[in-house]
Amino acid sequence: MSFPHLTNPLKLRHKTLKNRVVFGAHTTNMAQQGMPGDQHLAYYLERAIGGAAMIVVEPMPVHPAAVLTRGNFRHSSDEVIEPFARLTSACQAHGTVMIQQLYHVGAHGDQDNSFHAAWSPSGGPSYHDSDGSHEMSAAEIEETIDAFVEAAKRCQKSGFDGVEVWAAYHSLLDQFWTPFSNTRDDNWGGSLENRTRLSREILRRIRDACGPDFIIGLSVNDEPGVEAALGREDMAEIIALHDQETLMDYVTVGSGSYFDFYTLIPSFQYAENLGVDLATRLKSVVQHAVVTAESHIRTAENANTVLGAGGADLVSIVRGQIADPHLMTKALTGRVEDIRGCLSCNQQCWGRRGRDYYISCLINPSVGHEHLWGGDRFVPAKVAKKVLVVGAGPAGLEAARVAAERGHTVILAEASSDLGGQFRLAGLQPRRAQILDLLAWYERQLTQLGVDLRYNSYLDADEIAAIGADQVILATGSLPPETGFQKALPHVPELPGLNAQVWSAADVMGRAARLGKQVIVLDEGGHWKGCGTAWLLAEEGHDVTLVTPDPVVGKELLRSATDAPLRKRLAQLGVRFVTESAITNWGGDGAEVVSLLTGKSEKIAAQSLVLATVNHADTTLWTELSQLGVAAKLLGDAHAPRNAAYAIYDGRVAGLKI
Repeated sequence: MSFPHLTNPLKLRHKTLKNRVVFGAHTTNMAQQGMPGDQHLAYYLERAIGGAAMIVVEPMPVHPAAVLTRGNFRHSSDEVIEPFARLTSACQAHGTVMIQQLYHVGAHGDQDNSFHAAWSPSGGPSYHDSDGSHEMSAAEIEETIDAFVEAAKRCQKSGFDGVEVWAAYHSLLDQFWTPFSNTRDDNWGGSLENRTRLSREILRRIRDACGPDFIIGLSVNDEPGVEAALGREDMAEIIALHDQETLMDYVTVGSGSYFDFYTLIPSFQYAENLGVDLATRLKSVVQHAVVTAESHIRTAENANTVLGAGGADLVSIVRGQIADPHLMTKALTGRVEDIRGCLSCNQQCWGRRGRDYYISCLINPSVGHEHLWGGDRFVPAKVAKKVLVVGAGPAGLEAARVAAERGHTVILAEASSDLGGQFRLAGLQPRRAQILDLLAWYERQLTQLGVDLRYNSYLDADEIAAIGADQVILATGSLPPETGFQKALPHVPELPGLNAQVWSAADVMGRAARLGKQVIVLDEGGHWKGCGTAWLLAEEGHDVTLVTPDPVVGKELLRSATDAPLRKRLAQLGVRFVTESAITNWGGDGAEVVSLLTGKSEKIAAQSLVLATVNHADTTLWTELSQLGVAAKLLGDAHAPRNAAYAIYDGRVAGLKI
């Protein structure tokens, strides 16, 4: 495929972007004591090497009231200049324009992190937590303007080519713009001119302080489903006013906000290209600034289409370049089939960030570890070995791929007729087919690398020993327990009443289950195994009751901001939720369900029971090989049942160590 609209250079003030794809701002949470270090540098450098034309480094809080995460950079300090200079010079050496985002979250600051009251136009509530905020005085507004300007000057001293001022997601500037959150009656509220005075003053004074050879961007968001938020016509009027005064060189358009948290980083549950509608509207009103479309533009194909249709001048691909930092180089050199496509799962980028860890990626474990592994590239092994990988689930696939990339001769034996193991079953759940795309990518990569792929090859211990591999890797996965044991009832080793109408989630997804009309899904994981199976069954017309010991359905999906859209869809399909409960008996015609809060039981009628509980590792083959004196390494679920991110990580590490 060719991407003619991606390759066009673009002049942006004193710089020329070599292509039209940006690696947009997002919080990596990699700062140490507020400083960017080796981990942070290697992460961005890999995307510069990979071909991003412009990188917008994650936001710098400009003031003590602006702090949001533990991994924020140190605000109001010249100590950041030298370490940032390392970052900018390294990335600029690859022809990448370097920008830093500056932000103030206003009422939504994290006061547990900052120990500083959140500041806002009118003392409104936080949508980040349950706290309130402080109504800013005129002097505090001036203090904030100065903080933005001083931060921009530090960026310039650090070698950044410009800054992006954050006015998206109902941040401080958006709070001033929005009548809901700005009820002031002084020079900073009321009319459009007054409500935009703060943002216009910040941009104007940054230009005065940093001069003509400095790029200034402005980020905004689209949120058509929230009544209190600014509409597209309101935003167009605001941006037109800023553009008339030539205050910014570009404007970036994302989606969602603190009002609608779930579309901030939209998962596979949402349509793609969410920022394009508003970007197109803004392009029609600006005369000077260029427009960047952002939000769920995952692929080079999407980006090329958006640009070709005139929906934007630039496109920001964030998660796509997290998943594959070399996306642009591959796309522009005719290697689009080699791009490892983002799953939009949010499990390790948003999910780890939501737990206050540094980010990573489910399908690309080099993310956050580039400084340890030499980026997302491979150094040939000193000695080529014969490697046998047994099991083609995610751990086995990655181990085989990485070993082959490093020059080893690899055999991959899979007992079934398909790659992927239980991960393939996950890809059969509603809207999760991107997993199947990833498995197709693995098959292409392994074929190109000359891996000996052996399907329908169940190997016993003697057969493995006879192959004589220098390294044996067992990625044989895990099995669902057949006891009905529940963590919520640890004193009950086996669920009373087990019979033929009790199935595992894997049985359902693998089409081995024969289910009645009424189905109970017991979900102890709070993840996609149970929730996605319930979704599929409901869409197929079953009457589904989802029972969980957790206080909310999809508890683990809170991390990836996929829980509420899931619950909404399940509710639309008529799924009944029974929370903080466990099953004490299965009778073939229904289950006795006990409330973990009150101890009261109720009978729920059903013909089938589906268990989504913790699997146990399949180590049978490993034990047999040990008895034969054959050393083998366990990976993925065969080592410990976990989610796919850790299986792929195990595979990467194993491949690197051979």
